Amino acid sequence: MKSDNTRIYTMSFAGVYPHYIAKAEKKGRTKAEVDEIIFWLTGYDSEKLQNIIDNKVDFETFFAEADINPNVTKITGMICGYRVEEMEDGLMQKIRYLDKLIDELAKGKSMDKILRK
Repeated sequence: MKSDNTRIYTMSFAGVYPHYIAKAEKKGRTKAEVDEIIFWLTGYDSEKLQNIIDNKVDFETFFAEADINPNVTKITGMICGYRVEEMEDGLMQKIRYLDKLIDELAKGKSMDKILRK
């Protein structure tokens, strides 16, 4: 069963980023923690992230240019009804990894646990 996931691939990361921050802040977490998660997952720094936001880079490019952390294999569990570790679509899996990490932040997990230290 293949669903039409291509819409999220062409969405601007800048359009979704404020939602990640809002989700975290609603639970007493910070934008800095959201950024730290993004930096850990993608290898980006604050300058690169700002560039991505300013240029309205889409999710496909956001992850294509990322240096994905080798510890992503330690991210497991359910997100949006799917086991993140069993997803076959590589790009969708990366997007869900990010969703999962932001969820863990909003649920109050420590940064060490979120960043799989």
